[in-house]
Amino acid sequence: MFDTRELGRRPGALKRVSRSIPAPKDLGIEVIGVAEGATVELDLRLESVMEGVLVTGTARAPLTGECVRCLEPLERELEVDFQEMFSYPDADDRSRPADTGDDAEEEEDMLFLEGDLFDLEPVLRDAVVLALPLQPVCQEDCPGLCAECGARLADDLDHHHESVDIRWAALQGLAGSNQDGEMDNAPRSGGDDSQEK
Repeated sequence: MFDTRELGRRPGALKRVSRSIPAPKDLGIEVIGVAEGATVELDLRLESVMEGVLVTGTARAPLTGECVRCLEPLERELEVDFQEMFSYPDADDRSRPADTGDDAEEEEDMLFLEGDLFDLEPVLRDAVVLALPLQPVCQEDCPGLCAECGARLADDLDHHHESVDIRWAALQGLAGSNQDGEMDNAPRSGGDDSQEK
């Protein structure tokens, strides 16, 4: 929670805040994210406006995950910018007709100050998750794993298997039996000569 008490409700009042916080749980996606408890560095600019407090900031955090091609662990630094309006609790108590449709949906998405405090976690979570790569790789040209044996191809660039096209496999079987047949039908030395005499 961040405190906005010093700003008051004077539009134009400004406060800068830098803080290190532990990362909340589940800050990421399945293959990459910020580990729970990792240090997230925040640089915030809090500005009082008519409707509430406009929070503009930058978050920096270490990412850990695995390459989607070769499954090796990877580590990166993430820097993401965000901006969010935290409205005063009485900001929507103005005399106006009841909202319907799109206005009602917008109101549901609004974030409000709780007293003089605001919770940055939902904003931080949205900003970080949207900035994450959906398919993180250890390097852009990562060759991945061998489809046959699972070996990491980057460790052995000449890695290959002797493979037969499945369409020719039956013919190879015939070729093998044909060679055996030729050997069986070959004339035996001395066998036929003895019968003629």
